[in-house]
Amino acid sequence: MTQALPKQTVLIRPAHYRDLEAVERLSGEAPEVDCLTYSIAPDHPLNPTQRRAGVLRLLGFLFYPIHHLYCAYVPGQDDTLQGIIRVSPFNRTRSTWRVDRVAVNDHSNHQETSQSEAAIIAADPPHLPEESLPKLSRSHIGSQLLRYCFEHVRESRTWLLEVNVNDKDLLALYRQNGFQPLAHMTYWEIAAETLQELADREPDLPNRLLPVSNADAQLLYQLDTAAMPPLVRQVFDRHIADFKTSVFSSLIQGIKHWLSHLEVVSGYVFEPQRKAAIGYFQLRLCRDGAQSHQAQLTVHPAYTWLYPELMAEMAQIAQEFPQQSLQLASSDYQPEREEYLEGLGAQRIAHTLMMSRSVWHKVKEAKSAMEALQLSEVLQGFQPARKPVPGRITLLHSIQLPPESAAPTDIHPVNRQVPGSNKSLSRAKNRLPDLSSSTDFSDPPQEGPCC
Repeated sequence: MTQALPKQTVLIRPAHYRDLEAVERLSGEAPEVDCLTYSIAPDHPLNPTQRRAGVLRLLGFLFYPIHHLYCAYVPGQDDTLQGIIRVSPFNRTRSTWRVDRVAVNDHSNHQETSQSEAAIIAADPPHLPEESLPKLSRSHIGSQLLRYCFEHVRESRTWLLEVNVNDKDLLALYRQNGFQPLAHMTYWEIAAETLQELADREPDLPNRLLPVSNADAQLLYQLDTAAMPPLVRQVFDRHIADFKTSVFSSLIQGIKHWLSHLEVVSGYVFEPQRKAAIGYFQLRLCRDGAQSHQAQLTVHPAYTWLYPELMAEMAQIAQEFPQQSLQLASSDYQPEREEYLEGLGAQRIAHTLMMSRSVWHKVKEAKSAMEALQLSEVLQGFQPARKPVPGRITLLHSIQLPPESAAPTDIHPVNRQVPGSNKSLSRAKNRLPDLSSSTDFSDPPQEGPCC
């Protein structure tokens, strides 16, 4: 459960081109491992326009957009950049987003503030005297940057990040904001001499290595699904579209790799009996020898014996480039890979923690147009235009007869009282002849001719 943050006055807004110099300076002051690329990290640097000149600087700004980079300023505190955060979508459906980097100025004041300070604002800050402004701590600025992204990226359902286990400040910041451990990652480095030894052995693959194209997206998706536990698979939320590349994206990636002096080689092993991909690798090779080679390796859990074979294949490909060490990662749910790398003599260079958290956005409840209409308005055409004329059934139901137990049995039918008709019955009784004095009850003689 996350703790309530003290409300403070901080201006958080998207970064502009004029902020890039301050972003470069702040990102250069923050500690990080420059030679290490995390397994879930994007393939573009934090400072999109590095110190290049002319066309290269302009191309860098175009290829590395900054619309997901946010800056934090504190009103009155020299108007200097106090913190930055960069986020980016992790999958094609944009349901999972990634926190690429959070950096806060080291010169921020560590004095805590009270609960009565003003809230975060996203517009121009009020003009207050500097001595009356609250003093902000690094953890508060970082937390407000994270909360700002959680609230404004409405399409995200899950957030993902990776942090070095030795960075206690960042670990505390992420735990305070609801992130939970997902997997432990270990990064290994294989020396160039070991790669040379691996390249001397011919790999014994069950089938020839196939190049990767968009037609193989279904096979790679199935392999990626089988190679990770259900919880990680749910957080990643990858689909077949995540393993496809459009023509425009391929062109952009090619230009970026050319600017970075990188060569990307990938391939996979196909099992014809199961009609499935059982192994995949991607190599990012440095052409000028300025940095180490990097590899991404995925092996089906039922074919872990492919590790030495695929490593030998990658070592042979790397021999065509300047001799450099090879870096790759393993997770705690891949014990066979870690056992193989330890036996190979690889060196552990970093240990990170992958963390995730879910986000539920409040949805404004509004009645639909059909729910807002009343039933009388919907069925207005079926309403009667005037008062209906009562029929025979209606009149019969309106007459209320007395109960049978109360009705006298010796009353003549003519004299029986009917509710609502006393006067009419009395008038009819007066018109009847008096038959009580007559003694002859035989039929009267008939008039007519006698026979």
